[in-house]
Amino acid sequence: MEPFRAFRVYDESGRVEGRIVSIALDDLSAGDVVIRAAYSSVNYKDALAATGSGKIIRRFPLVPGIDVAGTVASSADKRFREGDGVLVTGYDLGVAHDGGYAAFVRVPGDWVVPVPDDLSLFDVMAIGTAGFTAALSVVDMERNGLTPSAGPVVVTGATGGVGTLAIQMLAALGYSVTAFTGKDSEHEFLRSLGARDVLSRNGLQMGTRPLEKSMWAGAVDAVGGDTLAWLTRTMNYNGVIASSGLTGGTELHTTVMPFILRGVKLLGIDSAMCPTAKRRQVWQRLAEDLKPAGLREIAREIGLEGLPDAFATLVGGRARGRFVVKLS
Repeated sequence: MEPFRAFRVYDESGRVEGRIVSIALDDLSAGDVVIRAAYSSVNYKDALAATGSGKIIRRFPLVPGIDVAGTVASSADKRFREGDGVLVTGYDLGVAHDGGYAAFVRVPGDWVVPVPDDLSLFDVMAIGTAGFTAALSVVDMERNGLTPSAGPVVVTGATGGVGTLAIQMLAALGYSVTAFTGKDSEHEFLRSLGARDVLSRNGLQMGTRPLEKSMWAGAVDAVGGDTLAWLTRTMNYNGVIASSGLTGGTELHTTVMPFILRGVKLLGIDSAMCPTAKRRQVWQRLAEDLKPAGLREIAREIGLEGLPDAFATLVGGRARGRFVVKLS
């Protein structure tokens, strides 16, 4: 196989820097399945990893990118044949194992998921880890009793990848969705995705009491920090929160009151190590009732050359929807 292009990250005397290079298949991490990559995506975790803003990457040099979709180029795993459409999200991809920002990706067969019917390779990367996380949030909240009749559901970080996709999924299922955002210029965009109401973070008085006014039956939270603490205080009785992010901070300052007096449920959503059976079930739902209707509207296609700007946008909190990286 001829050398191919990849975006690779290096530790230059303690400074993390990435650049486009030419590499060979033998330069990649070991694996049973070689994927001819068509698309990857850019998640907040990718931006932290590739810029060194977070201690994400565990070895250098490394090809980052925690998502990839393409066709099987070769496989020593009998479950996959040349030409099969496949995707990989999570596990150690782009963290300790060479990831999705390359023309070819080599991974263990256990990480590989067949692309469901009714989803294209572009679709699954417009969804990517962000949309898979949003779908896991919805599925786990439903398993903990959330229904459209229970009341409104709030989505924080609403203009980001998880937020824009969660709004579409919830609205399609019949939920009354409130988008929570600090970007006052994006209210109409959020309504176009299906949000019935938009709540501005700017100037919002979150209160300091252990329990505030009950407002939400469910919450998809990709922010964490003070926002997550506020959610615990404002949930309805038996309300459910799906927590998956930390853009607003890693610390959580709350009390036990919401949990023992209102029965609030705080669910941790980890998409990286989701078991294979559940992973495939959720991707199948993403091809069916959870399929976002406006993927093209929220996805911006870039090449490897566009990665640095995409990373800066995400780290700077200016994201709107998704970046899809075209590789083929």
